[in-house]
Amino acid sequence: MSDSQATNAPVGEPPKAPDLDRLRKTLDTYMNEKGLRTTEQRRLIVNTFFDSEAHCTIDDLLEKVRAIDPRVGYATVYRTMKMLSEGGIANELHFGDGAARYEIADDTSHHDHLICETCGIIIEFEEPLIEELQERIAAKFDFTITHHRHELYGRCKDTVACHARRAKQRTPGDLSNKE
Repeated sequence: MSDSQATNAPVGEPPKAPDLDRLRKTLDTYMNEKGLRTTEQRRLIVNTFFDSEAHCTIDDLLEKVRAIDPRVGYATVYRTMKMLSEGGIANELHFGDGAARYEIADDTSHHDHLICETCGIIIEFEEPLIEELQERIAAKFDFTITHHRHELYGRCKDTVACHARRAKQRTPGDLSNKE
């Protein structure tokens, strides 16, 4: 690819949707291998996670699950997300703000992240040029990439909306959101 092709190529495409049917089968296989039971609460948590926006925290997920079944506890959500992470169904992400976030792990829908340091918004994108460059660098050093995470930190373009999102995220006594 010439330099002029690289600079004129579209960049930052939205990521492909994950293959949820395949992930459900992977989860069933993992649970069978580990001798884990499929409970009503686990099923609710998994379905809610699959239907949630990317990058949800345990608290986000708990709130959504409790709207359906108020009996579900924090520990049940935590253990279920740990199981999903260990089974390769969820990725646990840390973006430097102290919160663990989860997203669906699917090799067929790899994407990277832009993270606003002011409001915390996370933008997912796919970029074939980045993927190609990584492969070329790995080949140059005779290195096999097994996985990677690409995170770019900065600030949103729309500072008014950015600051409004940040103010909305703050809650009384929440020290993690202080600037």
